[in-house]
Amino acid sequence: MAKQPPSFDREKVYETVPQTGFFGNPKGLFTLFFTEFWERFSYYGMRAILIYYMYYSVSEGGLGFEKSTAASIMAVYGSLVYMSGILGGWIADRLLGTSRTVFYGGILIMFGHIVLALPGGATALFISMGLIIIGTGLLKPNVSNIVGDLYSRTDGRRDAGFSIFYMGINMGAFLSPLIVGKVSEGGNFHLGFGLAAIGMFLGLLVFVLTKKKNLGQAGAYVPNPLLPEERKKVLGRIAIGVVVVAALAFVSASIGILTLNSFTFLVSILGILLPIAYFVVMYKSPKVTEDEKSRLLAYIPLFIAAMIFWAIQEQGAYVLSIFADEQTRLSLLGWELKAAYFQSVNPLFIIALAPVFASFWVRLGDHQPTTTRKFSFGLIFAGLSFIVMMFPGLLYGTDTLVSPMWLVASFFLVVIGELFLSPVGLSATTKLAPAAFSAQTMSLWFLTNASAQAINAQIVKFYNDANQVMYFGVIGAVAIFFGLVLYLIAPRMQKYMRGVR
Repeated sequence: MAKQPPSFDREKVYETVPQTGFFGNPKGLFTLFFTEFWERFSYYGMRAILIYYMYYSVSEGGLGFEKSTAASIMAVYGSLVYMSGILGGWIADRLLGTSRTVFYGGILIMFGHIVLALPGGATALFISMGLIIIGTGLLKPNVSNIVGDLYSRTDGRRDAGFSIFYMGINMGAFLSPLIVGKVSEGGNFHLGFGLAAIGMFLGLLVFVLTKKKNLGQAGAYVPNPLLPEERKKVLGRIAIGVVVVAALAFVSASIGILTLNSFTFLVSILGILLPIAYFVVMYKSPKVTEDEKSRLLAYIPLFIAAMIFWAIQEQGAYVLSIFADEQTRLSLLGWELKAAYFQSVNPLFIIALAPVFASFWVRLGDHQPTTTRKFSFGLIFAGLSFIVMMFPGLLYGTDTLVSPMWLVASFFLVVIGELFLSPVGLSATTKLAPAAFSAQTMSLWFLTNASAQAINAQIVKFYNDANQVMYFGVIGAVAIFFGLVLYLIAPRMQKYMRGVR
């Protein structure tokens, strides 16, 4: 267990961090920026080619899955990646602290990519997914939580710092599909997955070599450590639970009850039930004050809004990937494109626009829109990004190759929404989180994505050429409607936030 600093004070951890040194922000932002840059390089590089690896034929270097099956697996995989953040948050809060949890997560991710780089077929695919799911759950919510430790709660640079951090994430996400997509052409998928493993190794190297100098006590403490008498009991229960779940899974698979479809449905149900259970446990905890309970209530509409947003944004990796592969002219101004390259469009726009948004929020200061209204704008733009995708089918039908600019326009609109919602959501989570559940509340934020993709695992089954226009139109309209509702209730929500803007 990580030991507390001698005079530990959660609210003063930021004082141990050098407060200048990275674009006017704390020096520790450099460490976290590049750690997450390489981790996202590995993850998005793998993800850019994964759906093609699954549904391309064996002769083309793939596994030969059905397209609908591949899309559903992608959604479940994405859901479990973010769902595992619950485990990562708990381990950080109760056992190791965020810094050590991040390190062990990176190790598991790296080995997951190494397994996928080996020609082991579907077995290697699912083993790799398991390692990456657990590793990302340990790393991703906790590295973001350390960013929150770099600032005081009243530091005006906080939202700007998260926007810069978010730009680092997207620099890795931009470069990796271009490089991995190029390397893997001609069916060389395993070579592309190998590059993802190298990316995670570089991220671990940056973290280990710079954290002592740059992070101070940020991430070095355990917010809510298990008492000695609790430790044996809790860990024993976890071990028993793991054995029981493994045994049930083995028996269920052996007798044919646990199939890919039934597992997908189970994950979809968990995506709805887990956040409900999470909110109830935190709200009823005696360690949560009345002000913190009020902030948790304000967080619920933000959670739902983020879930709707990610349900649209994440379909760029599977529904829009299929659209890019099958209905898009893969050439632009004489440049030959690869379908995987479109996964770089979203992060490219974020790289270009994140500094603009960060500067805008700093310039507006106390006059900027509230967190709730930023979320509402994010939802509206996400809805518009799917409304745009109705037009290729309406104008040209679904059996004609269309300009790649339709996809570019869709990604542009969803990125505008993302910059209104995602970095702001990270920042709001660190401000609204109960002190005893700081890392776990960050896990709850990432559960918005898990829940969205769990639901997507069922939704994507309805996507096909026959109902493509309706598919994009209905989902887009739902997002816009909820965005407008959120805008209208923003003043009431501000009262529940108890001083947090």
